[in-house]
Amino acid sequence: MRDLVDALEVKLQVTIVRGRSREVMAASDVVLLASGTATLEAMLLKKPMVVGYRLSDFSYALLSRLVKIPHVALPNLLAKKALVPELLQADASPESLGAAVLERLENESERQRLVDAFTELHHTLRQDADEKAAQAVSELLERKRG
Repeated sequence: MRDLVDALEVKLQVTIVRGRSREVMAASDVVLLASGTATLEAMLLKKPMVVGYRLSDFSYALLSRLVKIPHVALPNLLAKKALVPELLQADASPESLGAAVLERLENESERQRLVDAFTELHHTLRQDADEKAAQAVSELLERKRG
C-alpha cells in the first residue's frame, strides 16, 4: 500500500478551518471523525462518515471490560446496527481510515443508503418532543388543580 501511495505522490491543497465544524461537515462529501457527539451532528446533516478512535492501551483494556456495547458511534447505537464503519484501536490506521473514506466517496449507492437511514433516524429522534413535554406539564398542572 505504501508503495502505491509513494508512486502516486498526490499533492493536495488543504485549508484548515477552526470553529466552524458544522459548516465544514455540511460542505463535505464524507466526514472522518472521532466517536462522540460529532457523529450525531454528521448524521443529522445526512453525511456519510467514517469513525476512528484510539485510546491508550490501558484505557482500552479497562473500558472494553467495563462497557459492553456493540457499537461506539451514535448513528450505529441509535440504529442498533452498523451503519457507518467504526475503526478502533489498531484498526484506526491511516491506511484503513483512508481506504474507508475513499470507499464512501466512490460508492454512490452506499452514500444514498446512508442518507436514507440517517433521514429515518432523524425523524425517529424528532417526535415533537417540545410539544409532548408541554402536554405532560399541562396535564400535571390540571391534576394538581383538580
